[in-house]
Amino acid sequence: MNNILPLVPIALFFIVLLAVGYVVSYRANSATNFKKEYFLGSQSLGGVVLAMTLVATYGSVSSFVSGPGIAWNLGLGWVVFAAPQIITAFLILGILAKRLTLLSHATDSLTVIDLIYERFKSKIVSLVLAVLLIVFFIAMIVGQFIGGAQIFAGLTGINYELGLVIFALVTVLYSSGGFRAVAITDAICAFLMLSGMVLLGYVIISEGGGLANVMDTIASVNIDEATNISRNLEYNAGGALPIGLLFSTWILVGFATVGLPQSLVRCMSYKSSHELHKSMIIATLVCGALMIGMTMLGVLARAVVTQMPSGGTDTVIPTLIASKMHPIIAGITILGPLAATMSTVSSLLIAAASAVVRDLFKSLHKDRNHNNQPSNQEPELIQDSVKSNLSYHEKLIVKGTAMVMGIIAIILALFPMDVVAWINLFAFGGLESAFVWPIILGMFSRRFNTCGLLTSIACSISVYAIGMIFKITFFSAHAIVPALVAGLIGAIIGSYIGSHILKQKMDRSTHEIFFPHKNYLS
Repeated sequence: MNNILPLVPIALFFIVLLAVGYVVSYRANSATNFKKEYFLGSQSLGGVVLAMTLVATYGSVSSFVSGPGIAWNLGLGWVVFAAPQIITAFLILGILAKRLTLLSHATDSLTVIDLIYERFKSKIVSLVLAVLLIVFFIAMIVGQFIGGAQIFAGLTGINYELGLVIFALVTVLYSSGGFRAVAITDAICAFLMLSGMVLLGYVIISEGGGLANVMDTIASVNIDEATNISRNLEYNAGGALPIGLLFSTWILVGFATVGLPQSLVRCMSYKSSHELHKSMIIATLVCGALMIGMTMLGVLARAVVTQMPSGGTDTVIPTLIASKMHPIIAGITILGPLAATMSTVSSLLIAAASAVVRDLFKSLHKDRNHNNQPSNQEPELIQDSVKSNLSYHEKLIVKGTAMVMGIIAIILALFPMDVVAWINLFAFGGLESAFVWPIILGMFSRRFNTCGLLTSIACSISVYAIGMIFKITFFSAHAIVPALVAGLIGAIIGSYIGSHILKQKMDRSTHEIFFPHKNYLS
């Protein structure tokens, strides 16, 4: 009976998500511009929804389960590790949102890679970025599915494989409703994440006998023999988190998050500057509360879950919820991590589908702009003809792509891998290595050219892969730091070669769109 009761709120949650996905999918199908509605919600999101979808996309199962589990093991040092995430939403929206939105309107771009193509006019660039995006997105989706299925199965007693299929299929099905469905359900998920955190905090404090007793218990375990102080109370977890690693997290989960495509596409979806400014405040407050709050609860959970569960640190929070809460309350609380997982996966699926349909497919297609249409037709008639001929097939391909990629991720998730947090951080770093300089330099530097972009990506991805595979570090820093340094050096050298040897230059019409107030570089 105790295993059935938690399913009640979970089942209601799944039904709501599927209903929202169905209703919004109907709206997308009947929209005048299906692609713009499906990929960007017709660029009409309000401030609250924009803030919540950005936070829910960034917050994942590692933020709610794996991260707090590591914090349970390492203590306050992991809170220091997680602290840079506070700036993420404000940074992304403040630096890039207005520019990306203006440029997406000017170029009629629907994805980040779309926009990069319009800047460089290179199908090779689109192809390379689309492939990298799909690879790292699938890695992230698999990690989310593993974590979500473990939570679902652990609380309800359902077999892991069955739990994975149920949980993942619901996510894939409602994600097929498009960007607006994902944004609305993300907002619902963000509220559930906050609610789950509050309930979890209450249980930890009450079961631990009050905050003072909780801190006393934490201070009495995991003692560092060198200092006679609990490692849980040391900023570097007794040396487990070197200074170089802690500083490099300001790059990995802080400043370099401006290169995450799943977050950047949200910068292209708001309806007014007023809503953008509102979302910056809301997103910063909610992101800070969730990322720091959940990590801190992981530290405090050491006073309630005193021994490492058999399933490792990833099972600390699910074990606490299952063993210390009434089944119904446990079912409501578990909606927080489930919501975090599902919101991240749904956003990744939409972005991955766009990479396949708009970026990968069209980079391989001979004619991107339909120039093969009869020249004696008016432009408006050509556009209407293309839309009417391709509308049904586009809808089928787009939704089918999201479904297929979801199923591939489900199959891979049937064979659980390493700690979910590390899978997530690996994919984070890979995406940042690929996209940070193309976005920052591409949108703000006129001298950055195609050769510089490709050289930058090659250098950053190579250094990142070597560092992660062979565990090579520089001053204990995460591999993202040398990778981005190498990418910047590659961008400078490559741009010089492209400009002075290959004679690459931006055409005048592109210059007028991206840098209208600066003199054209002849």
